[in-house]
Amino acid sequence: MGLYRDQGVVLRTVKLGEADRIVNILSQSRGKIRAVAKGVRKPGSRNGSRLEPTSHVMFQCYEGRELDVVTQVETVDAFRHLRDDYASLTSALAMVEATDQVAQERAANQPLYQMLVRALRTLDEQRAPLVASAFFWKLLSLEGFHPMLEHCAGCGRAEPDGGFDVLDLEAGGVLCQTCAGPFPRRVEPDVLAMVQRMLGGDLRRVLAEPDSPLVRDVERLALDALEHHVERRLRSAPLLASLHGRQGHWNDAAGGGPHPSIGIPVEVGSSRSEALEP
Repeated sequence: MGLYRDQGVVLRTVKLGEADRIVNILSQSRGKIRAVAKGVRKPGSRNGSRLEPTSHVMFQCYEGRELDVVTQVETVDAFRHLRDDYASLTSALAMVEATDQVAQERAANQPLYQMLVRALRTLDEQRAPLVASAFFWKLLSLEGFHPMLEHCAGCGRAEPDGGFDVLDLEAGGVLCQTCAGPFPRRVEPDVLAMVQRMLGGDLRRVLAEPDSPLVRDVERLALDALEHHVERRLRSAPLLASLHGRQGHWNDAAGGGPHPSIGIPVEVGSSRSEALEP
């Protein structure tokens, strides 16, 4: 046990007592850590605003048996533009929530850390409706679930004319009509093609796609795949869904304002082709 310094992204905070918080941080060198930040909820605390979800920080901790103790925090990047935009912040919160679900405590994961930081930077630089969806699929790939999209996951048959239209998450990819079974999940070939582009090196052009019914379907599929993997519902899922359709937040002008609570306290305050690459 002793002091250590690292940098990381704040994933989640939970109130502790009257003035403290427990913070989950994906650190660069130690994986996910859980630490107590003492006094950060007191008026005038300098570290309170620095330890908010999505913040990229340099921190110092005293290592404890169960929970570490935060002793010093410095902001590396607060992602101010991201925090001033409702849609971008909602996507960012979904990404840190997903990361919190899959990251292992005290197990370094450099690819995941780098991918999260780059995704947050992309959202801070531009409004991109598909950043969260691409992040989810890349995250699943890092976790070992890389969907088979060019050949049937059941028999290996090559893609038919017109593309596959059945995706089975249990099987690990698309299925031909013979392997699909009596009640398959139908997915539009255009949706599967978009996922294939995300995972196959065409990320720059994918992230430039404007909001559309296709984007909404791709996001819904990415959420379903992620929730299937973590075996729980993401609290941010309803808010992601609200960014499309009639409410049209992705099509509105960027704007701030208080963000709805999803159990994560938040104060609202040119894309790279490798943005989400680990």
